[in-house]
Amino acid sequence: MTDTEEIRLEPCEPGALTAAELKSLFLFEKLTDEQLAWIAEHGCTMRVPAGGLVLREGDPAESFFVLLSGTISLTRRVGQDEVTTTRTEQRGVYMGATNAYLRDDGVPRKYMASMRALSDSEFFMLSATDFGRLMREWFPMAIHLLEGLTLGQRSMQAAIGERQRLAALGALSAGLMHELNNPAAAASRATGALRERVAAMRMKLGKLAAGKVAPDRLVALLELQEEVIERAAKAPVLTAMQTADLEDELGDWMDEHDITNGWDVAPVFAQGGIDTSCLADLQSRLDSPELLDQALHWIGYALETEQLMSDIEDATGRVSNLVNAAKQYSHLDRAAHQWIDIHSGLDSTLVMLTHKIGDNVRVVKQYDRSLPQVPAHPAELNQVWTNLIDNAVQAMGGRGTLTIHTYAEDDRLVVSIADDGPGMPPEVRKRVFEPFFTTKAVGEGTGLGLDISYRIVVNGHGGDISVESQPGDTRFLVRLPLSEPPSS
Repeated sequence: MTDTEEIRLEPCEPGALTAAELKSLFLFEKLTDEQLAWIAEHGCTMRVPAGGLVLREGDPAESFFVLLSGTISLTRRVGQDEVTTTRTEQRGVYMGATNAYLRDDGVPRKYMASMRALSDSEFFMLSATDFGRLMREWFPMAIHLLEGLTLGQRSMQAAIGERQRLAALGALSAGLMHELNNPAAAASRATGALRERVAAMRMKLGKLAAGKVAPDRLVALLELQEEVIERAAKAPVLTAMQTADLEDELGDWMDEHDITNGWDVAPVFAQGGIDTSCLADLQSRLDSPELLDQALHWIGYALETEQLMSDIEDATGRVSNLVNAAKQYSHLDRAAHQWIDIHSGLDSTLVMLTHKIGDNVRVVKQYDRSLPQVPAHPAELNQVWTNLIDNAVQAMGGRGTLTIHTYAEDDRLVVSIADDGPGMPPEVRKRVFEPFFTTKAVGEGTGLGLDISYRIVVNGHGGDISVESQPGDTRFLVRLPLSEPPSS
């Protein structure tokens, strides 16, 4: 069945059933003769040929149907698939506007499933208005109970959904604070160390001046300092083993040349990529052993100062990136609906979930950066990415590979979020988007995350979400239209 398939039904024939015939249906068998007569007067019968679509999921619920003969099937959309929920030929089964008795609370009544005749079938039909009226007038106590049950379930779903959002917000906030704490603490430590090094540099400068260093020598020393700092900035990054070997070489050189506390200075030069040839060049340009000792300490302080400033710059940059990711994730400073690059939302969600993803999950990004922007509610889509990525990490037990793939498919953009966990059995895969369905232990899941994701993607964006799963490869596929949906 396609969304554009037309429903073509034969005209409904009024007065085709008598009160006695209605009484033979289990739904009406306890009604009085007067009530049966009223239903017979207001109802009609309709014949549908084999293969005919009787009602479609999501259309306004305008009629109440009772099967008189034939075989029918009820189906629901799960992603791109039509899942058959019921197949029956039992006379008297009913479907359609079954909630027409509820008070009008502004919520549109829609068919919850699609119904198709598998063989030539006949139905008794009442309008939703008439069915709602007879239910409210004839069974007031039952209506109170049913309304309480329906509205109670709706309120419970809303409360649990709100609780889930608050719990997700708390987890994200805790993760964000954890991520912010690391660079903030690093910047604080580097700032304290920098203050000490600057003070030491002032003292060294004073000692150099007190040593009656000639002005031209002092200028040359400053030039040497700048040359060493520039050389350190361009030095290749060394491995830990290479750095340790370089420290040994520098320490030995400084011992040979009677440099005070040379083994304390050597790690600073090694960290900056300065080798013994550079020190030999410094020695040749400073022909005084005493001046060499003072100069190396002073240049060492300058190098360490530069390294500390780089650490502070890196730490504050990480804080800024995290703040930008949080703003991108929440989109607090942007319009609710806009054209967006889908990758920015995926990246910001990954940053926000860094703490939860952990070090044992490898994240693989297979992005098609040439994809066009899509019309979307970015904050809502980020909630979808959060649910899907969080579920994938949990499915892998916090260890494995998370793959995020974006690509175009016909007139839609597809986001695939895959994990290499154990997979889902078929009976679970069919129900993953049902409200309150969860495979987690009591208290660990509400069963609303994927239901909310489904409604955001399908109802809010006119897209589609489905799941494919086998051991070692479970992937949720979110398909979003590349153009604005037509206005209703």
